[in-house]
Amino acid sequence: MEIEGIKINDNDLIFVPLGGSNEIGMNMNLYHFSGKWIIVDLGISFGDDTMPGVDVLVPDPSFIEAQRENLLGIVVTHGHEDHIGAIPYLWERLGCPIFSTPFTASLIRRKLVEKGILERVKLVEINPSSKFEVGPFKLELISLTHSIPEPNGLVVECGEQIIWHTGDWKLDPDPQVGQPGDMEALKSLASRGVTAMVSDSTNAHMAGTTGSEGALLSSLETLFSQYRKKIGVACFASNVARLRSIAMAAKKNDRHVALVGRSLWRMYEVAKENGYLLDVPDFISEKDVGFLPDDKVVIICTGSQGEPRAALSRIADDSHPEISLAGGDVVIFSSREIPGNEKAISRVQNKLLDRGVKIITEQDHHVHVSGHPAHDEVVFMYQTIKPDIAIPVHGEKKHLRANASIAKLCQIPQILMPDNGNVIRLCSGRAEVIADVKADALVVDGKQLIPLASQTIKDRNKLLHNGSIFSSIILGSNGSCDGPPVVTCLGVGAGIQVALDQQVEALMSDEIETLSPAERSLDENVINACTKAIKRFCRRQLGKNPTILIHIIRTDLEE
Repeated sequence: MEIEGIKINDNDLIFVPLGGSNEIGMNMNLYHFSGKWIIVDLGISFGDDTMPGVDVLVPDPSFIEAQRENLLGIVVTHGHEDHIGAIPYLWERLGCPIFSTPFTASLIRRKLVEKGILERVKLVEINPSSKFEVGPFKLELISLTHSIPEPNGLVVECGEQIIWHTGDWKLDPDPQVGQPGDMEALKSLASRGVTAMVSDSTNAHMAGTTGSEGALLSSLETLFSQYRKKIGVACFASNVARLRSIAMAAKKNDRHVALVGRSLWRMYEVAKENGYLLDVPDFISEKDVGFLPDDKVVIICTGSQGEPRAALSRIADDSHPEISLAGGDVVIFSSREIPGNEKAISRVQNKLLDRGVKIITEQDHHVHVSGHPAHDEVVFMYQTIKPDIAIPVHGEKKHLRANASIAKLCQIPQILMPDNGNVIRLCSGRAEVIADVKADALVVDGKQLIPLASQTIKDRNKLLHNGSIFSSIILGSNGSCDGPPVVTCLGVGAGIQVALDQQVEALMSDEIETLSPAERSLDENVINACTKAIKRFCRRQLGKNPTILIHIIRTDLEE
């Protein structure tokens, strides 16, 4: 096999990140051995203000799609959207089995049902802390702790080479849901000799340790006791341990807990299906909140990242059909700000403040612990595993650099910070980038997938910032205008729309009359002349560069 002209031997151990390196989210990692491939995780990321009309992005699977006959499966480390969210969008292009633990399988199954492809997908449930084989890959799950049930690191054994792919993790002696990480399994893994550790970098730049969910429970109990009106808590729906912490803190303060948002109820149902959250009081629906005194209710809602259609945004807009907040109520943001979401979060918080609602974030009180390892935890993992090679992934450049610095501190012999698309050959004591493959992002645009770098997205950005001018021109027998052009200017001249339309109409009529009859006989000549004239006018008069579309209609066309 050749990749970009580089010969790959069947027994070469190859690692290719197609998403999740130098970015937060959209994790997709490939491993090759003995002529076969597996994918580890297949996630999404979310659009921002630079991507009009874009909510969801997925990795471009073109490279591995071309190797589809040798693709053996997708192995999922845990159930967060940045690790499973792309499965319903990309599975039909890959067509391979999916391997995950039961909780994660329940989440994937619901996605496949919504997509209408469940019956076609082979979804294999693997028990936590178990070993299994996929073709030539000997795989083992090692249970860790994270902010969702059943997070796993993955051991990938290929001949004499062993890779430790950490997935998302942290050290938490009291995780509230599930058991602490399997330290004995990590020590056993280290004793076998690990070629490379592919490692979560998200919080590597933060000092100390992340903190325990158990300690957060005590903090929330104290915080809830300070308020006598409604308490709202915004958090990630997937943080099942946080749901338990909030529920138990509310119980301690004699409050009932309502779940507001479909994703929260979906996660609660999946948790119960798999034996989690069975020890918490039953949650109530949003319709029940109005029947309770303000000091007897806690509202857990979606929208901690300022998502416009989430429950918290609707509450802040006072457009939610069941839930309202007013002066004296409090909203706790029990989550971190994902980079890029700061403006959206601030908009929601300002709307709540305008309504007299008190806002509490992690800057004000201990209301959140992350699911990713900080500096000291990353040190612990390197010192425990002692890999020959450190490969930081799952983070932006600053996160990868922080992880690499820790690896250097821990005297890891070789450190390689990958970019998406790097083809990395791994062997004992050495990693090298031998080629690069396409690793772009795709946009979920309605029912289609299009490249983020496509002309469609470029056009939308131009329309967003510069507006557009549309015109239909009717040309008669001699190529002259048969009546004035019909012009529509959108988003170009605020407050002068009618005058602008008239100016552009006159400009186009004059421009056409300057053309000779022979020039007017070709639509292309008329369109180019009018487009250039309008562009000059808009730059000179408005300082804008709108999108210009001109349609020619001729009344003298012969059969």
